[in-house]
Amino acid sequence: MAQSKEEFLEQFGGDYGYPDAPRGVDELRAADFKRLEGMVYLDHAGATLYSEAQMADVAKDLMSNVYGNPHSQSDLSMATSDIITSVRHQVLKYFNASPRDYKCVFTSGATAALKLVGECFPWSRDSCYMYTMENHNSVLGIREYALCKGATVSAVDVEEVVDPSKNHGSDSLFKISKHSNQRRGDDVLLHNYQNGSLTAISGNNINLFAFPSECNFSGHKFNLSLVKLIKEGKFIGTASQQQGNWMVLIDAAKGCTTEPPNLTVYPADFVVCSFYKIFGYPTGLGALIVKNEAAGLLNKTYFSGGTVAASIADIDFVQRRKSIEQVLEDGTISFLSISSLQYGFKIIDMLTISAIARHTASLATYVRKKMMDLKHSNEKNVCIIYGQEASKARDLKMGPTITFNLKREDGTWFGYREVEKLASLSEIHLRTGCFCNPGACAKYLGLSHSDLVSNFEAGHVCWDDNDIINRRPTGAVRISFGYMSTYEDAEEFLKFLQSSFASKAVGLNNGYMVNMDTLNLGDDWSQQAISDIRLRSITIYPVKSCQGFSVQGWPLTTGGLKYDREWLLQGSGGEILTQKKVPELSSIRTLIDLELGKLILESPKRKDKLQISVIENLTNLSAEIDVYGQRYEVQTYGDKVNYWFSDAIGRPCTFMRCSSSKYRSCSINGRRDRLCRDTRSKLSFVNEGQLLLVSEESTSDLNSRLSSGNGNGKQRVFVDAMRFRPNIVVSGSAPYDEDNWKRLNIGEAYFTSMGGCNRCQMINLYQSSGQVIKSKEPLATLASYRRQKGKILFGILLNYEDSMDEEDDTVVERWIKVGQEVYPSTE
Repeated sequence: MAQSKEEFLEQFGGDYGYPDAPRGVDELRAADFKRLEGMVYLDHAGATLYSEAQMADVAKDLMSNVYGNPHSQSDLSMATSDIITSVRHQVLKYFNASPRDYKCVFTSGATAALKLVGECFPWSRDSCYMYTMENHNSVLGIREYALCKGATVSAVDVEEVVDPSKNHGSDSLFKISKHSNQRRGDDVLLHNYQNGSLTAISGNNINLFAFPSECNFSGHKFNLSLVKLIKEGKFIGTASQQQGNWMVLIDAAKGCTTEPPNLTVYPADFVVCSFYKIFGYPTGLGALIVKNEAAGLLNKTYFSGGTVAASIADIDFVQRRKSIEQVLEDGTISFLSISSLQYGFKIIDMLTISAIARHTASLATYVRKKMMDLKHSNEKNVCIIYGQEASKARDLKMGPTITFNLKREDGTWFGYREVEKLASLSEIHLRTGCFCNPGACAKYLGLSHSDLVSNFEAGHVCWDDNDIINRRPTGAVRISFGYMSTYEDAEEFLKFLQSSFASKAVGLNNGYMVNMDTLNLGDDWSQQAISDIRLRSITIYPVKSCQGFSVQGWPLTTGGLKYDREWLLQGSGGEILTQKKVPELSSIRTLIDLELGKLILESPKRKDKLQISVIENLTNLSAEIDVYGQRYEVQTYGDKVNYWFSDAIGRPCTFMRCSSSKYRSCSINGRRDRLCRDTRSKLSFVNEGQLLLVSEESTSDLNSRLSSGNGNGKQRVFVDAMRFRPNIVVSGSAPYDEDNWKRLNIGEAYFTSMGGCNRCQMINLYQSSGQVIKSKEPLATLASYRRQKGKILFGILLNYEDSMDEEDDTVVERWIKVGQEVYPSTE
């Protein structure tokens, strides 16, 4: 799949790398993006990266000059105002917008600019707000203002019905298909009308049409000829039936990074942008480019410092300023950030926006073609790319964005979270989900309204891990290129796809992707009966994500090992604290003294030990919380205990104990073939199974792969079994034999296997000299040979089958002890 750089340059050398600029992309990357060494950054649609030279210029400016508040008449303030005016003109120039026709209004971002239009637009009951399905949520949100003022709202699909390159001035360029109208209920409208919030009906109503210059989901670039056709009403479809004047809003937040709308040619009324999308810094600053006539129609209700010429505090008197910018910009604008824009534009001007567009397009075109050519061993496609192939228009323009999902050889989908997880291990940074673009996501993934509602009812919300529901993806994977992206970035990404997702003609065992040198894990269990498998260690973890302690023997309860993960810490925002979020938890040592009935805790940040009774009920109050989808009744402790933990981890938190969980019934094919009682499936604060088992032989096999470099990991490290935070470690079996165990007994205690444990990046954390270190191993190597249907498995989860006395129906307490024999069963 890989192609030499020479071959790539033969095809794209005229566009790639800025051949006409003072510095090429390789020199630019080496000098100004040294922090990217060893990393592939492919989320420029989310936020592009600032250059080190740019930030050096910003720092030099701030350290050399004094900027005063522009709302003043001092020399420093006047100088700041002059710089702001200069930068406004620079922004207008970027969009080829004449200062005679347009004004630049600074906002906190593109979203704030869109919100400003929605708030101030002259909606009436005769108005219509129309927007394309392929729009960001920030554009969809404007409909709330329109609906509350009684306007009609419609989402539309826009189709280019002819090839634009062969259409010379035809008015029949687009077909607009309208979805059903949206209106607020009559009772809501009547209430709003009585409160004076509805504009009176008039024949001179004003409508608004919104579309993105480039879809942030698919990268599809909309033909900007749509601006004139909408404003003139010259398009095919039912939209033209709406009476009144049409104004056009372009969301250019994504498109302006490589092709800002030319407002001299395509005179839209409103255009919004965010500057961090263009050159990385500053964040929290955007602009509304507004046509003078359109600005005059905006009705601003709120006034603030800087927006008024005069006001009186104790009577209803206010006189607004006449400058459009001053009326629409609330308070003191971010003048230091605005000043820094000139250094971002300095880089864009050096490279030129047209060269940036050609450079990024060459990379996207190359990668898109290679992805479409990538096949499994059975010649089925690995990549399903969204966007261009779905259009009926030929030569559809695409931005430097590729959105896709991946399929297995058998036609099932790789979840996008699996892709993101593996990419992160390879130092490839991309984005997954729907990218706040629900219309495009539903369109390209083929999700109906009922599918979307069903997914939500199944628990799927934005930014969660529910990437496959009912065997269909709920989102996608997106990569996007920026002005500093290189051929090497593209090639590393393609190699990642090839090695991680394209099937090869190699042996498979038990459904796992394996290498040819993998140990033969056959299904011959004849030696199992005579093998000497023994329990080598027992570890209890009383507090979730804190250190555990080892014991020679320990009692079992209906929840598994007694007191195991019976406590946890909750953050001030209600979130459950784990080592992934708070690495300091790994420094807290725990111990339970069964004779004293005490939980004893130590922290290097506290001189005193904390001792808590595990027998007496010393808690303050009861509550109910959700832990990874499981509801628990908990009891919390007083301020003294909470302060101790807050000091230990350096943040406010609440210590709580599980008093009971919402039990789940389960079917146990045990010795008596009976249905287990609800109490038998009790869970403490564990994610899935009650106990985790790891074998020494599987750990040894992993270490041999780490030392030989057979895995994907670049770091050669050694891990012991305790890196995986197991409750029990066994030895005496062949590597990964535990994968096939269905049940096992240790002494008189019986356990049911719940399957493999899905590993996360928590196993990459380890302590060195008191510091928590994060590496890519051992998860990267495990991912190279232990993946199964989106999971990276190591160790197995167990549930304890508690024993019950036949006569009095009481639970019999069992103990497990180090050295006991382990008897597994595969039946």
